[in-house]
Amino acid sequence: MPQGTTPAATSDQDAIIRFTEVSAAYDQRQVLSGVNFELKKGEFVYLIGRTGSGKSSLLRLIYADMLPTAGTVEVAGMVSNKLRSKDIPLLRRKLGIVFQDFQLLPDRSVSDNIEFAMRATGWRDSSLIRNRIHDVLMLVGLSAKMKHMPHQLSGGEQQRVVLARALVNDPLLLIADEPTGNLDPEVTAHIMQILKKINTMGTAILMATHEHGLIREYPARVLACVDGQVVEKVSVE
Repeated sequence: MPQGTTPAATSDQDAIIRFTEVSAAYDQRQVLSGVNFELKKGEFVYLIGRTGSGKSSLLRLIYADMLPTAGTVEVAGMVSNKLRSKDIPLLRRKLGIVFQDFQLLPDRSVSDNIEFAMRATGWRDSSLIRNRIHDVLMLVGLSAKMKHMPHQLSGGEQQRVVLARALVNDPLLLIADEPTGNLDPEVTAHIMQILKKINTMGTAILMATHEHGLIREYPARVLACVDGQVVEKVSVE
């Protein structure tokens, strides 16, 4: 599996994410102000918030698609104010990212979609690639559809391919941005069961969602973006 050198380490080895007095702006508008929170190894955490609350910006800060205007973001041992452009691919190899938009290549099979992502993150050995693709497709229950094209899959199956793709580098943290937003209840339940299974295997999960019923059914720690801040929620309505 690809290896790299970490440019900076966090002081608390249990924290995968630490925001310290983080502020951020988007389109010249302040979206986050003085945010402080931590997410530790192996945690499952929901992120909620209304449109425009700063939720998307917070996720982008985590995978270094944007940088804070003040404060520091520490992710998987890498610190925002010490992060160089060449370090960003290394940071992202430590993360798995799942978007609501599946972003699968329509002209490539399931296995080829995953292989494309693997080679882009430094995998070279074809035998190791094949074995890892088999392992992650087994994990999400899609090993029988390895050669299928995206258009031959249901929406839930496509989301499972995206999950498999996000897991190939055995990430410390999986970021799931509204992963069940376009899925029916039965398929949503299946995706949640897979996420919980991944979590029990040691991968921390930060899942952005607007589905409060889902949180009540699969309870876990909840963070909310409110007025540019991140606050802990004891319960959701």
